[in-house]
Amino acid sequence: MGRRMASIRLSTIRVEKPWGRYRLWPGFDDPAPDVAPIGEIWFDAPTGKEPDLLVKYLFTSERLSIQVHPDDAQARARGLARGKDEAWVILAAEPGATIALGTVRPVSRDGLRAAALDGSIEALMDWKPVVAGDVIYSPANTVHAIGAGITLIEVQQNVDLTYRLYDYGRPRELHLEEGIAVSDPVPFVVTPIAVEVEPGRRVLACTDKFTLERWSRGGERRIRLDANGWLIPVTGSGRIDGSVFAAGQCWMAEGDVDISINPGSDILFASPRPFTLG
Repeated sequence: MGRRMASIRLSTIRVEKPWGRYRLWPGFDDPAPDVAPIGEIWFDAPTGKEPDLLVKYLFTSERLSIQVHPDDAQARARGLARGKDEAWVILAAEPGATIALGTVRPVSRDGLRAAALDGSIEALMDWKPVVAGDVIYSPANTVHAIGAGITLIEVQQNVDLTYRLYDYGRPRELHLEEGIAVSDPVPFVVTPIAVEVEPGRRVLACTDKFTLERWSRGGERRIRLDANGWLIPVTGSGRIDGSVFAAGQCWMAEGDVDISINPGSDILFASPRPFTLG
Protein backbone atom coordinates (compact mmCIF):
# COMPACT_ATOMS: atom_id res chain seq x y z
CA MET A 1 0.00 0.00 0.00
CA GLY A 2 1.10 3.57 -0.63
CA ARG A 3 2.07 6.04 2.05
CA ARG A 4 -0.74 8.20 3.38
CA MET A 5 0.29 11.67 4.56
CA ALA A 6 -1.86 14.68 5.36
CA SER A 7 -2.18 17.36 2.74
CA ILE A 8 -1.28 20.80 4.07
CA ARG A 9 -2.69 24.16 3.01
CA LEU A 10 0.28 26.53 2.78
CA SER A 11 0.16 29.93 4.40
CA THR A 12 -0.06 33.02 2.19
CA ILE A 13 2.54 35.78 2.27
CA ARG A 14 1.66 39.07 0.55
CA VAL A 15 4.77 40.94 -0.62
CA GLU A 16 4.69 44.68 -1.31
CA LYS A 17 6.66 45.79 -4.36
CA PRO A 18 7.09 49.20 -6.05
CA TRP A 19 6.10 47.55 -9.34
CA GLY A 20 3.07 45.78 -7.84
CA ARG A 21 -0.65 46.34 -8.39
CA TYR A 22 -3.90 47.13 -6.62
CA ARG A 23 -5.92 44.68 -8.75
CA LEU A 24 -4.88 41.10 -8.12
CA TRP A 25 -6.46 37.80 -9.18
CA PRO A 26 -9.72 36.10 -8.15
CA GLY A 27 -9.18 34.48 -4.77
CA PHE A 28 -7.03 37.32 -3.42
CA ASP A 29 -8.23 40.50 -1.71
CA ASP A 30 -7.08 43.68 -3.46
CA PRO A 31 -4.89 45.95 -1.31
CA ALA A 32 -6.43 49.15 0.03
CA PRO A 33 -5.61 52.27 -2.02
CA ASP A 34 -3.72 53.86 0.90
CA VAL A 35 -1.16 51.04 1.27
CA ALA A 36 1.67 49.83 -0.93
CA PRO A 37 0.79 47.73 -3.98
CA ILE A 38 1.17 43.95 -3.87
CA GLY A 39 3.68 42.53 -6.32
CA GLU A 40 4.00 38.93 -5.18
CA ILE A 41 2.13 36.31 -3.20
CA TRP A 42 4.22 33.45 -1.84
CA PHE A 43 3.02 30.19 -0.34
CA ASP A 44 5.03 29.28 2.74
CA ALA A 45 5.69 25.75 3.98
CA PRO A 46 5.35 24.89 7.69
CA THR A 47 8.26 25.68 9.99
CA GLY A 48 10.98 23.08 9.79
CA LYS A 49 10.30 22.12 6.19
CA GLU A 50 12.51 23.22 3.31
CA PRO A 51 10.74 21.97 0.18
CA ASP A 52 12.42 21.74 -3.19
CA LEU A 53 9.96 24.07 -4.92
CA LEU A 54 8.33 27.43 -4.26
CA VAL A 55 5.08 28.74 -5.79
CA LYS A 56 4.36 32.44 -6.31
CA TYR A 57 1.86 34.71 -8.01
CA LEU A 58 3.26 37.90 -9.60
CA PHE A 59 1.27 41.06 -10.41
CA THR A 60 3.22 43.67 -12.38
CA SER A 61 2.48 47.30 -13.24
CA GLU A 62 6.07 48.12 -14.26
CA ARG A 63 9.03 46.19 -15.61
CA LEU A 64 10.88 44.08 -13.06
CA SER A 65 14.64 44.32 -12.80
CA ILE A 66 16.86 42.67 -15.40
CA GLN A 67 18.25 39.75 -13.43
CA VAL A 68 19.75 36.28 -13.46
CA HIS A 69 19.87 33.23 -11.18
CA PRO A 70 22.69 30.72 -10.61
CA ASP A 71 22.47 27.04 -11.46
CA ASP A 72 22.75 24.24 -8.90
CA ALA A 73 26.54 23.99 -8.96
CA GLN A 74 27.02 27.77 -8.72
CA ALA A 75 24.55 28.05 -5.84
CA ARG A 76 26.08 25.14 -3.93
CA ALA A 77 29.48 26.77 -4.23
CA ARG A 78 27.93 29.54 -2.12
CA GLY A 79 26.59 27.07 0.44
CA LEU A 80 23.00 27.02 -0.84
CA ALA A 81 20.95 23.90 -1.45
CA ARG A 82 20.12 24.53 -5.10
CA GLY A 83 20.05 26.97 -7.98
CA LYS A 84 16.97 28.43 -9.61
CA ASP A 85 15.18 27.23 -12.70
CA GLU A 86 11.67 28.66 -12.97
CA ALA A 87 8.53 28.31 -15.06
CA TRP A 88 5.93 31.02 -15.67
CA VAL A 89 2.29 30.34 -16.48
CA ILE A 90 0.76 33.54 -17.87
CA LEU A 91 -2.75 34.06 -16.45
CA ALA A 92 -3.42 37.52 -17.89
CA ALA A 93 -1.47 40.02 -19.97
CA GLU A 94 -2.33 43.53 -21.10
CA PRO A 95 -1.98 44.27 -24.83
CA GLY A 96 1.69 44.65 -25.69
CA ALA A 97 2.95 42.90 -22.53
CA THR A 98 6.43 41.42 -22.85
CA ILE A 99 9.00 39.34 -21.02
CA ALA A 100 12.72 39.76 -21.72
CA LEU A 101 14.49 36.46 -22.31
CA GLY A 102 18.13 36.43 -23.30
CA THR A 103 19.83 39.01 -25.48
CA VAL A 104 19.08 39.98 -29.05
CA ARG A 105 22.58 38.83 -30.05
CA PRO A 106 25.43 37.02 -28.29
CA VAL A 107 27.53 39.39 -26.19
CA SER A 108 30.56 38.92 -24.00
CA ARG A 109 30.28 39.16 -20.24
CA ASP A 110 32.35 42.36 -20.42
CA GLY A 111 29.87 43.71 -22.96
CA LEU A 112 26.97 42.74 -20.70
CA ARG A 113 28.60 44.54 -17.76
CA ALA A 114 29.14 47.70 -19.80
CA ALA A 115 25.52 47.63 -21.00
CA ALA A 116 24.26 47.21 -17.44
CA LEU A 117 26.33 50.17 -16.30
CA ASP A 118 25.25 52.58 -19.05
CA GLY A 119 21.62 51.40 -19.28
CA SER A 120 21.83 50.07 -22.84
CA ILE A 121 21.11 46.58 -21.47
CA GLU A 122 17.41 47.46 -21.66
CA ALA A 123 17.61 47.61 -25.47
CA LEU A 124 20.00 44.66 -25.59
CA MET A 125 17.39 42.36 -24.05
CA ASP A 126 15.00 40.41 -26.27
CA TRP A 127 11.52 41.54 -25.18
CA LYS A 128 9.11 38.83 -26.34
CA PRO A 129 5.31 39.33 -26.40
CA VAL A 130 3.21 37.17 -24.08
CA VAL A 131 -0.51 36.44 -23.82
CA ALA A 132 -2.70 34.54 -21.39
CA GLY A 133 -2.06 30.82 -21.64
CA ASP A 134 1.64 31.08 -22.51
CA VAL A 135 4.08 28.92 -20.55
CA ILE A 136 7.78 29.78 -20.40
CA TYR A 137 10.50 27.67 -18.79
CA SER A 138 13.47 29.84 -17.85
CA PRO A 139 16.58 27.86 -16.85
CA ALA A 140 19.19 29.20 -14.48
CA ASN A 141 21.77 31.52 -16.11
CA THR A 142 19.12 33.07 -18.42
CA VAL A 143 19.24 36.87 -18.26
CA HIS A 144 15.60 37.93 -18.05
CA ALA A 145 13.01 40.47 -16.90
CA ILE A 146 9.25 40.24 -16.51
CA GLY A 147 7.45 43.18 -18.08
CA ALA A 148 4.50 45.31 -16.99
CA GLY A 149 0.83 44.38 -17.11
CA ILE A 150 1.25 40.66 -16.43
CA THR A 151 -0.35 38.28 -13.95
CA LEU A 152 1.45 34.96 -13.71
CA ILE A 153 2.14 31.95 -11.54
CA GLU A 154 5.78 31.13 -11.02
CA VAL A 155 6.93 27.65 -10.06
CA GLN A 156 10.60 27.66 -9.16
CA GLN A 157 13.33 25.83 -7.36
CA ASN A 158 13.13 26.98 -3.77
CA VAL A 159 15.97 29.44 -3.31
CA ASP A 160 15.74 33.18 -2.69
CA LEU A 161 18.77 34.20 -4.73
CA THR A 162 18.41 36.83 -7.43
CA TYR A 163 21.24 38.84 -8.96
CA ARG A 164 19.95 42.19 -10.23
CA LEU A 165 21.92 43.56 -13.16
CA TYR A 166 19.82 46.63 -13.91
CA ASP A 167 16.81 48.24 -12.21
CA TYR A 168 15.90 51.33 -14.29
CA GLY A 169 17.30 53.73 -11.68
CA ARG A 170 15.29 52.39 -8.74
CA PRO A 171 17.22 52.73 -5.46
CA ARG A 172 17.83 49.02 -4.94
CA GLU A 173 21.04 47.04 -4.62
CA LEU A 174 22.57 45.60 -7.79
CA HIS A 175 24.74 42.48 -7.93
CA LEU A 176 26.82 43.08 -11.05
CA GLU A 177 29.86 40.95 -10.31
CA GLU A 178 27.92 37.93 -9.05
CA GLY A 179 25.31 38.26 -11.78
CA ILE A 180 27.69 38.69 -14.69
CA ALA A 181 29.64 35.64 -13.52
CA VAL A 182 26.59 33.36 -13.86
CA SER A 183 25.00 34.98 -16.92
CA ASP A 184 24.68 33.33 -20.32
CA PRO A 185 24.11 36.43 -22.52
CA VAL A 186 22.88 34.78 -25.72
CA PRO A 187 19.56 34.72 -27.60
CA PHE A 188 16.90 32.58 -25.94
CA VAL A 189 14.67 30.38 -28.07
CA VAL A 190 11.15 29.95 -26.66
CA THR A 191 9.72 26.61 -27.73
CA PRO A 192 6.19 25.39 -26.99
CA ILE A 193 6.38 22.97 -24.09
CA ALA A 194 2.73 22.19 -23.34
CA VAL A 195 1.92 18.62 -24.36
CA GLU A 196 -1.60 17.22 -24.00
CA VAL A 197 -1.18 13.66 -22.76
CA GLU A 198 -4.91 13.04 -22.36
CA PRO A 199 -8.06 15.19 -22.61
CA GLY A 200 -7.92 17.90 -19.97
CA ARG A 201 -4.34 17.11 -18.91
CA ARG A 202 -1.29 18.95 -20.24
CA VAL A 203 2.36 18.64 -19.23
CA LEU A 204 3.74 22.18 -19.10
CA ALA A 205 7.27 21.33 -18.00
CA CYS A 206 9.18 18.11 -17.38
CA THR A 207 12.85 18.58 -16.51
CA ASP A 208 15.32 17.22 -13.98
CA LYS A 209 14.30 20.14 -11.72
CA PHE A 210 10.50 19.72 -11.66
CA THR A 211 7.40 18.55 -13.46
CA LEU A 212 4.44 20.91 -13.93
CA GLU A 213 1.02 19.89 -15.24
CA ARG A 214 -2.27 21.71 -15.91
CA TRP A 215 -5.64 19.99 -15.45
CA SER A 216 -8.93 21.31 -16.80
CA ARG A 217 -11.18 18.27 -16.45
CA GLY A 218 -13.21 17.51 -13.35
CA GLY A 219 -13.35 14.15 -11.63
CA GLU A 220 -11.54 11.93 -9.16
CA ARG A 221 -7.78 11.44 -9.26
CA ARG A 222 -5.19 9.67 -7.14
CA ILE A 223 -1.59 10.83 -7.26
CA ARG A 224 1.36 8.80 -6.01
CA LEU A 225 4.28 11.03 -5.11
CA ASP A 226 7.89 10.24 -4.25
CA ALA A 227 8.43 13.84 -3.10
CA ASN A 228 6.29 16.80 -2.14
CA GLY A 229 3.64 17.87 -4.63
CA TRP A 230 1.98 21.28 -4.96
CA LEU A 231 -1.65 21.73 -5.97
CA ILE A 232 -2.43 25.26 -7.22
CA PRO A 233 -6.11 25.93 -8.04
CA VAL A 234 -6.03 28.78 -10.57
CA THR A 235 -9.82 28.87 -10.79
CA GLY A 236 -12.55 26.64 -9.43
CA SER A 237 -12.46 24.30 -6.45
CA GLY A 238 -12.46 20.72 -5.26
CA ARG A 239 -11.16 18.50 -2.46
CA ILE A 240 -7.74 17.17 -1.59
CA ASP A 241 -7.77 14.25 0.85
CA GLY A 242 -11.24 15.40 1.93
CA SER A 243 -10.31 19.06 2.53
CA VAL A 244 -11.87 21.76 0.36
CA PHE A 245 -9.53 23.78 -1.86
CA ALA A 246 -10.30 26.91 -3.88
CA ALA A 247 -8.65 29.53 -6.08
CA GLY A 248 -6.09 31.67 -4.26
CA GLN A 249 -4.74 28.74 -2.26
CA CYS A 250 -1.82 26.33 -2.56
CA TRP A 251 -1.61 22.87 -1.00
CA MET A 252 1.40 20.61 -0.43
CA ALA A 253 1.19 16.83 -0.05
CA GLU A 254 3.36 13.73 -0.12
CA GLY A 255 2.64 10.04 -0.59
CA ASP A 256 -0.73 8.99 -1.98
CA VAL A 257 -3.11 11.90 -2.54
CA ASP A 258 -6.81 11.73 -3.43
CA ILE A 259 -8.10 14.73 -5.37
CA SER A 260 -11.63 15.56 -6.52
CA ILE A 261 -11.81 18.42 -9.03
CA ASN A 262 -15.07 20.26 -9.62
CA PRO A 263 -16.10 20.76 -13.28
CA GLY A 264 -14.85 23.96 -14.88
CA SER A 265 -11.80 24.23 -12.63
CA ASP A 266 -8.27 25.06 -13.77
CA ILE A 267 -5.59 23.35 -11.67
CA LEU A 268 -1.79 23.34 -11.71
CA PHE A 269 0.15 20.52 -10.09
CA ALA A 270 3.92 20.50 -9.60
CA SER A 271 6.49 18.12 -8.14
CA PRO A 272 10.31 18.03 -8.15
CA ARG A 273 10.12 14.43 -9.39
CA PRO A 274 7.76 12.64 -11.78
CA PHE A 275 4.53 11.37 -10.25
CA THR A 276 1.92 8.77 -11.08
CA LEU A 277 -1.57 10.05 -11.83
CA GLY A 278 -4.51 7.67 -11.66
